[in-house]
Amino acid sequence: MSPRHVPATVTELQRIGLFGSLPGETIARLAELMVREEFPGGRRIITEGESTDRFYVLLSGMAGVTQDGRGARGIMRPGETFGEVAPLLGVERTATVTAMTTCVVASCDRDTFNELLRPLYADDE
Repeated sequence: MSPRHVPATVTELQRIGLFGSLPGETIARLAELMVREEFPGGRRIITEGESTDRFYVLLSGMAGVTQDGRGARGIMRPGETFGEVAPLLGVERTATVTAMTTCVVASCDRDTFNELLRPLYADDE
């Protein structure tokens, strides 16, 4: 796994459709605060039932989503986000996301999510 202190880049984050409405300075701040990690194929990125609050963006690779009792729920591709339910609602992880190929993700903590990204989800509430 790559070091957690390596930040995401503005260019990478600008490619994420969800972030398209964010001003340039917000993307720049987000890039400073999001950390990049690499997961080899077969490794879990998040696990259903965990009590963590990180929000993730899949920068490269493919990942599978599963839920206990429901099985496979889908395949994630670059540009997709996951893990927003935990910081939005303060609940445990609702699904497991496992790298199918080598995946590079960027993630941020709840404080960063609340400050910079929560407004993107306001219309859904």
